[in-house]
Amino acid sequence: MKKPRIGITLGDPAGIGPEVIEKALQSPKIKCLANFLIIKYPHPIKGFRPGVPNRECGKAALWCIDEAIKLIKNGKLDALVTAPVNKATINSAGVDFVGHTEYLAEATGTKEFAMMLCGGPLRVVPVTRHIALRDVPKVLTQELIEVSIRLTGRFLKTFFAIDFPRIGVCGLNPHCGEKGNLSKEEIEIIEPAIKRLKKNIRNLSGPVSADVIFYKAYRGEYDAVISMYHDQGLGPLKMLAFEKGFNVTIGLPFIRTSPDHGTAYDIAGKGTANPTSIIEAIKMAVSIWKTSNRNVK
Repeated sequence: MKKPRIGITLGDPAGIGPEVIEKALQSPKIKCLANFLIIKYPHPIKGFRPGVPNRECGKAALWCIDEAIKLIKNGKLDALVTAPVNKATINSAGVDFVGHTEYLAEATGTKEFAMMLCGGPLRVVPVTRHIALRDVPKVLTQELIEVSIRLTGRFLKTFFAIDFPRIGVCGLNPHCGEKGNLSKEEIEIIEPAIKRLKKNIRNLSGPVSADVIFYKAYRGEYDAVISMYHDQGLGPLKMLAFEKGFNVTIGLPFIRTSPDHGTAYDIAGKGTANPTSIIEAIKMAVSIWKTSNRNVK
């Protein structure tokens, strides 16, 4: 039976990426799922020490991502799993790097994309990602919310076989702005986005206060939650599935998943890193590939 060709970038060499990749692929159950290509920097890294941020490690991590993009564009990979990098070390190497998601989207000319974080009973898609909390109200638009909802609905239908996805949308403010008395983002931005899309996504609801919506999702009332900012969605998810959470970038012209953790410099090189998150990311990449192949046939 044909297997997908999955590239795995090594991530920051000083982080736990190399360790969790090695541990994941030591499992016969994982190793047999695909033909794997580990994408690693081909040159010695000056000043390299596990657990210590290093500009050269940043350059190495970015090289791996760029190499993966080339392989994908040349049709040599079917999916990509990315190990964690450190944005600061990549930026210190002279590259304006916000995150894997944005970098891969720009490299492929993708205009509409989003992160879907999965863990335990939750699937969460943040409308805004790696920006300061104070900037969220300035950046938040009806269009951004609509893109996140549409991509989520399409993804759930295509790859999770959920014909009528139940999608809950978070409010931005406490108590959803208290009907405009506290703030008006819900009335002016979020509600119009929901109203506009409800014609096509029948099980779309919100805005719902963030202190309520994740409890409902945990109880199975939603197939996915749209959060307005990063920590609003990832806090509840990581509380429930810190070691098992993973990310899928939806909207890209190829399959990309990643573990939902960082470089973890504090434990790098100690042999104690848990590979469960990257294992789940690999399994999801394989699952999406299989579904895509069935749909093509």
